[in-house]
Amino acid sequence: MFKILVADDDEGLRLSVTAALRQHGYDVESVANGEEALTKIRTNSYQLALLDVQMPKLNGIETLKELKAQDPSLIVILLTAYSNVPDAVQATKLGAYNYLEKPIQADNLVYMIGKALKAKSMIEALSFSAPQIKLPDGSQFIGQSVEMKKVFSVIQKLAQVDTPVLIRGQSGTGKELVARALHFNGPRKDNRFVSVNCSAIPETLIESEFFGHEKGSFTGADHRKIGKFQYADGGTLFLDEIGDISAAMQVKLLRVLQERKFMPIGSNREMEVNVRIVAATNRDLDQMIRDGSFREDLFYRLNVLPVNLPSLAERRPDIEVLIQYFIEKFNREYKKDVKKVSGEAMSLLRTHSWPGNIRELENVIEHAFVLEPSAEITVASLPELFQQKKINTEIPTVTRPGFKLDLQRLDFQANKEQFEKEFLIQALKTFKGRINQTALHANIPKKTLLRKLEKYGIVARDFSESTAVGEE
Repeated sequence: MFKILVADDDEGLRLSVTAALRQHGYDVESVANGEEALTKIRTNSYQLALLDVQMPKLNGIETLKELKAQDPSLIVILLTAYSNVPDAVQATKLGAYNYLEKPIQADNLVYMIGKALKAKSMIEALSFSAPQIKLPDGSQFIGQSVEMKKVFSVIQKLAQVDTPVLIRGQSGTGKELVARALHFNGPRKDNRFVSVNCSAIPETLIESEFFGHEKGSFTGADHRKIGKFQYADGGTLFLDEIGDISAAMQVKLLRVLQERKFMPIGSNREMEVNVRIVAATNRDLDQMIRDGSFREDLFYRLNVLPVNLPSLAERRPDIEVLIQYFIEKFNREYKKDVKKVSGEAMSLLRTHSWPGNIRELENVIEHAFVLEPSAEITVASLPELFQQKKINTEIPTVTRPGFKLDLQRLDFQANKEQFEKEFLIQALKTFKGRINQTALHANIPKKTLLRKLEKYGIVARDFSESTAVGEE
């Protein structure tokens, strides 16, 4: 449950705001002034504080500064009379999320709080992010690794400024979620967030997609179209896979970044645009600059404040908590009650290389949920890749086990048969007499294996753990 602190010297307002928020499920406490608010914050954990601008002892602006110094992640919303709106606007530059004018409308207050908490959860959700993940309300700060804590710190700072941002990281590390977190935690949060996947747009259409076109400007242009830059005016434009755009488009994009102007296809008038650009790529732009396929001036324009997302392999301390998060997520979706992952399965998950990053991890856990009948995820419910890894770690080296070359009898056929016999015996011991498993992992066709066993008089049953070979 989210915990909220209300600070206002008007007792009637405190009581009405507290009652309204409790009706919506929030845990609310209230105090009469800024000094009491600071005392509460020192001894309790809150997600959000509502502060009146005019309070005795310590006003809302002064309290805001102190609260942010103690806990930069705390969301602060100011409550202000009309005459104090300029102070409240100034306070947003000091870290306040937003402000509300008195008299306070309960619906407006609840809406703003919900929006603020959702924005906060986006940053927290980065620790278990994938482009398709839904951002849960009340998600916990899970980024325990040093690498992710650095990312959180950078995002908190970037959200409050308006410069272009370049997000770099492998596929599946959550680049779009970073862009959304920057937008919804910054001053443009009330305007549009527009996402464009540059690699998914044909080269012939990308200029029209970016800048729009006039009716009749080219074959098939049977109506006027507004481009993404104009549509995102006042908000944020996220350009995913920026490394895939052509050299010609790079020039035009650079001009928009420098001059904040563009011209739709077929138009004779320039349009001004106020949009923040956040770009992302999983490509090696440094190498692309060296080979001439990406403009160096565009790179430096975008790379003013870069965000480098670590791969999952670089943040292994987070793997177990990520797994627990996905278990909770899929328990809700599949109406199951899976409690944990077995030690053997967890060992395999910890040591996997995770080339697909968080997206791959999410898919692996979902795969296990579909197959696992019990309350514990086991190796048997993991994808075949992990089961194969388990078998490979169990198989001892069987290179010519027990075989010694008979130098007194340089007979190829005799030595070959001796080796085959010893090899088959060791393989059957390894797989406890199971014919199918022995054939599969010793790379012998089953028919060939059966024929060789008959030839050498080897009985598979002799190597099983019980008197019967279970799978035959």
